[in-house]
Amino acid sequence: MEFAFSGPLRDQLVAAVLSGAKTTTSALMIGYEADGEPLPEVGARRVVVDSRDQPVATIEYTDVRVVRLADVDLRHVIDEGEGDESVAQWRAGHEEFWHSPEIRAELGDPGFTVDDDTEILAQRFRLVDATTT
Repeated sequence: MEFAFSGPLRDQLVAAVLSGAKTTTSALMIGYEADGEPLPEVGARRVVVDSRDQPVATIEYTDVRVVRLADVDLRHVIDEGEGDESVAQWRAGHEEFWHSPEIRAELGDPGFTVDDDTEILAQRFRLVDATTT
């Protein structure tokens, strides 16, 4: 499980997972579709890696749902553990990330944008184990 791209943002998100502050995450459904990647299932476990691609934790999915971007709720936002205090604040930060050159390149669409109807994979998880290196 990789949060964001290698670098400061991933390090921040991994630290939030390890501290227990981050128990949800969001992904673009189009990313799963473009990669042909199966959606995570409740009960599945994933190894979380840091920016050096070293395993640092194991998480277990406790809820996985597809929602419209406009329907992401405040509980999900707060549980992402990134300090957002409103859905609007969360959305602004995520739109900035999803509109980044890296995401657009990953999707193969230099003009990609999200809107209210963009499908988001809202994932809730629990920390099963933290690995020390």
